[in-house]
Amino acid sequence: MERELSASEATPAAVALFAWGANSYGQLGLGHKEDMLLPQQVNDFCKPGRVRRITGGGGHSAVVTDGGSLFVCGLNKDGQLGLGHTEEVLYFTPCKSLLGCPIQQVACGWDFTIILTENGQVLSCGSNSFGQLGVPHGPRRCVVPQAIEVLREKVVSIAAGLRHALAATASGIVFQWGTGLASSGRRLCSGQTLPLFLTAKEPSRVTGLENSKAIRVAAGSHHSVSLTDAGKLYVWGNNRHGQLASQAAFLPVPQKIEAHCFRNEKVTAVWSGWTHLVAQTGLLWLRA
Repeated sequence: MERELSASEATPAAVALFAWGANSYGQLGLGHKEDMLLPQQVNDFCKPGRVRRITGGGGHSAVVTDGGSLFVCGLNKDGQLGLGHTEEVLYFTPCKSLLGCPIQQVACGWDFTIILTENGQVLSCGSNSFGQLGVPHGPRRCVVPQAIEVLREKVVSIAAGLRHALAATASGIVFQWGTGLASSGRRLCSGQTLPLFLTAKEPSRVTGLENSKAIRVAAGSHHSVSLTDAGKLYVWGNNRHGQLASQAAFLPVPQKIEAHCFRNEKVTAVWSGWTHLVAQTGLLWLRA
């Protein structure tokens, strides 16, 4: 789940970053690989108050500063940190290949990373075993961020699941790539032909959203979410834990969550965990 700091949160006199929990690969950025039961302050790696976004994947973490710099740490066996090598990194380290290229957003999958630049271009690095990098004829892994050339329109939002990724363009079109949802889709929708975007290894337009304009996307391990400018929430993918608010075990195409579920209010923000969703209505004080 990604966290973006609001302007009011980014300006207090004392600003600090804390991390705790599993740390087998150094993903807490504390300089060691011991699990932490209590919050530990992360040593300063950028100027106080400059953290804009914080997110994490299967065993790696990423921070974007308000100046557009990307810092990463943790598991790196597939090059998901984008540092040009596959060694674990125990401290938050700048992604030097992106210096001079301001970053707007980063999304961490299980073993890959999707990066959105401030000019709307999408980059990817890490494992490509399931086509999750959006470069179908590329190598099985990439240790330096590379552009996803198929996405020619400016992108405004990205998301990463276990082995799939999403992007929403400035015109409101949603693209998906990576085959992470395909196996459960075939099993749970036996006899049905899955839509192309569930099996594509390069960005494929998500069908079923033609009459809506997406402004944000989110992803869980095996599900996808699109938030529209009208405050509607569309979901698809695996529904094993009821996270898609449907009776179906798998939704192969987007389905709108009915407005009454949100007391007939517009949804203004949405976040996804591995197998659950959180949505906000009303005043948008916390941005995703």
